[in-house]
Amino acid sequence: MDYAITMKNIHKTFGAKTAIKDVSIDIKQGELFGFLGPSGAGKTTTIKIVTGQLKQNSGRATILGRETTALNHEIYSQVGIVTDNSGLYENMSCYDNLLMFSKILNTNKKEIMPLLRRVGLGGDRNKQVKKFSKGMKQRLVLARAMLNKPKILFLDEPTSGLDPSTSIEIHKLMLEMKNDGTTFFLTTHNMTEASKLCDRIALFNEGVIVDMGSMDELSQKYNKEKSVKILLNSGAEVILGLTPENSRRVAELINQNAVVTIHSQEPTLEQIFLKLTGRDLS
Repeated sequence: MDYAITMKNIHKTFGAKTAIKDVSIDIKQGELFGFLGPSGAGKTTTIKIVTGQLKQNSGRATILGRETTALNHEIYSQVGIVTDNSGLYENMSCYDNLLMFSKILNTNKKEIMPLLRRVGLGGDRNKQVKKFSKGMKQRLVLARAMLNKPKILFLDEPTSGLDPSTSIEIHKLMLEMKNDGTTFFLTTHNMTEASKLCDRIALFNEGVIVDMGSMDELSQKYNKEKSVKILLNSGAEVILGLTPENSRRVAELINQNAVVTIHSQEPTLEQIFLKLTGRDLS
């Protein structure tokens, strides 16, 4: 199988501090992969190693089949990176920023305005970037990274600080690109975002992957106390464990037309991470 990204026993230290310890991941082409962990866990360091910005102390990593220690322009032209320190030309307009990168990347400038509209900046095309809020700059960096329709897109907290409607539009755009074959490496603190978008999720803490799998796989694995939450017509909520006795009680409530909704109670990513590490993801 061809993998877009591979990491094998990656280890990275900064002096006496270990940032990444024995990380191994294989990410398929067209996969939307979530890399979740608290601040300081080593997520950004991992992105920098895979994109050739940092060199690991040991282990091997590849991107699009090429060693990350020997990446060239051909590989970089097929990769997009969105981080909180991605540079923009502050004195240029929003549109001219993308026009410049369109020329550098040799893309069709006719695609600039549709992309700006998708990230909610269509009405700000002529505004200088130095007058943008942090969230607006974040959206512009995201649009820039999508200009060349990259084969791999690294997104480091892409919707942090954005309003819900813009976040939803960006999620739609991500899924469209995924359907066209783009591979995503996503870091986020937003558990709902990760649960909704990601094919697989790695839970990362203190430089180590503590578990990895699809949302369904992780939920089932840690769903030890199976239960359902029932909303009754009275407005009351009842949580019942899945036992034969409670199954009969649920059937009785349904027969009495007393039930509004029934939802299974799988653990959230936050709860799973807390169980594994003793800390939350903030």
